[in-house]
Amino acid sequence: MTIPTLFRRPLAALATLGASLMLMLPAQAEVVFQDITSPAGIKAWLVEDYAVPIVTIRFAFEGGTAQDPMGKEGLTALMTMLFDEGAGALDSDAFQIALDDAGAEMGFGASADATYGSMRMLADQRDQAVPLLKQAIDNPRFDSNPIDRMRNQLITSITAAAQDPGTEAQLQWGKALYGDHPYARRSQGTIESLNTITADDLRARHQAIFARARLTVGIVGAISADDAKAMLDTLFADLPAEPSLTPVPDVVPNLGQDLRVDYPLPQASIFMAYPSVPLGDPDYFATMLMTQILGGKSFQSRLTSEVRVKRGLTYSISASMVGFDHSNSLLISTATSADRAPETLKVIQDVVAELAANGPTPEELADAKRYQIGSYPISELSSSSAIANTLVGLQMKDLGIDYITRRSDLIEAVTIDDVKAVAQKLLTVKPTIMQMGPAQGQ
Repeated sequence: MTIPTLFRRPLAALATLGASLMLMLPAQAEVVFQDITSPAGIKAWLVEDYAVPIVTIRFAFEGGTAQDPMGKEGLTALMTMLFDEGAGALDSDAFQIALDDAGAEMGFGASADATYGSMRMLADQRDQAVPLLKQAIDNPRFDSNPIDRMRNQLITSITAAAQDPGTEAQLQWGKALYGDHPYARRSQGTIESLNTITADDLRARHQAIFARARLTVGIVGAISADDAKAMLDTLFADLPAEPSLTPVPDVVPNLGQDLRVDYPLPQASIFMAYPSVPLGDPDYFATMLMTQILGGKSFQSRLTSEVRVKRGLTYSISASMVGFDHSNSLLISTATSADRAPETLKVIQDVVAELAANGPTPEELADAKRYQIGSYPISELSSSSAIANTLVGLQMKDLGIDYITRRSDLIEAVTIDDVKAVAQKLLTVKPTIMQMGPAQGQ
């Protein structure tokens, strides 16, 4: 489950400055994290960067789409679409004009476990932009016309997705792995559930989630620590102290199932779920390296080599760790021609069994370490928005402000025996397998 793109309304001025930023930043610029606390006690991590006059703030409140009540699925998703559709004294049109006049981009989104917000603003127009974000955080209007318009957008998306066989497969997959757990529900909701949602429902969800106690903030850009602290109090000090969240139980994915979704397609899709471990687990880095060796983003991975390169069975195959706050799994996915699906599945199973039985080679482990260490700055620290996202993510996982410094050492400390041990533990479990394509015998 992914977080929706937050900036729905790109602005030309900021887009131009963003492109300039990528050209101006040195390739190996040092990123220094500061741990700051505002006078009102709001905590955040800050990276000061004066290369260009932009300030980016990203924040997260614990509680996402898994908080939606039964029968009100889609409530959180709909709420996040409405924060720039009017706040305080400004209706939708007036609010969006004010955002443009302030030279700011603002957006909200949600994952299963958290609700996110962001603003990117010109540093010299911060005094115009921040009050707009504050109004969106404190006083969203939830007017009837925007509610109906955004509800219809979601319903249109759901109706279109119903024509895609992958939608039914995704729903079956979630139900098979998570049963009646909230993670099995459709985050956008259903047509029926969306039509039950009222403005009062949206206000109640906003009040339940937006609170200081479960708030995480990252700030990046041309702003001092003192000014960042003042901005924190402006934005968040007036929120309630505690949220009102429904406890979400931990859930172990239901493995060992064989599922089929019959559909007359020229290709067959294959999904396989194995157990995994959460970030922070003692076996996390060994599992991460094992996953990279098995099917990570590299032509050197075993699955890519055996399934794509040697046999030409697929264009793309991957293995990845899928993590929620309350569940974890390792997912293998690929697509192949329908008539070669049995062969593809057999090759995948053989590759998995070989790694489980014998572990990696020294060369594979060294390559996986180099990739994981080298790719991290590119994916996590390549722009102000990426850095702000990383600041929030590290805090949410309680990994410590020195995590990036420690991460390379933690990866380098993993041994072949460590990887072999997690491979034997995780990859010998019978996975849940789902195949989508023509019915057998067609």
